[in-house]
Amino acid sequence: DFCFLPQKKGRHTRLTNLTAEDRTMIFYESPFRLVKSLEEFAEYFGKDRKASVSRELSKMFEENAHGTLEELILHFLQKNVKGEIVIVVEGKVRKKKDKDADEYVE
Repeated sequence: DFCFLPQKKGRHTRLTNLTAEDRTMIFYESPFRLVKSLEEFAEYFGKDRKASVSRELSKMFEENAHGTLEELILHFLQKNVKGEIVIVVEGKVRKKKDKDADEYVE
C-alpha cells in the first residue's frame, strides 16, 4: 500500500485501518511533517515497527536511514530535513501457530 496520508480529515481513520496491514506500506511525506508522521506511526503501529526514511531518491544528495520507528524519531529530531521524503514501514508481522500450520495468529 502506498499513499499520501490525509493531513487532517480522515487521517485517524486511515491509520487505524492500516494497523493490521501485513504488507509493506509506503508513504510520501513533507520534510516539515516527517517527525510528526513518524510519531503517529509509532502510536498506531508500535514504536518497535521497522521502517526506513529515504530523502531525495535517485538524486545527488540521496539519504537513507532505517531502524525502528522510535530510532528514526530520535534520529530526525536532531536533523533539519529538506527534500522529498519516502517512508517505508514494514507490515504487521504475523506468527504461525506451529511450523506445519498455514494459519496465522496475531
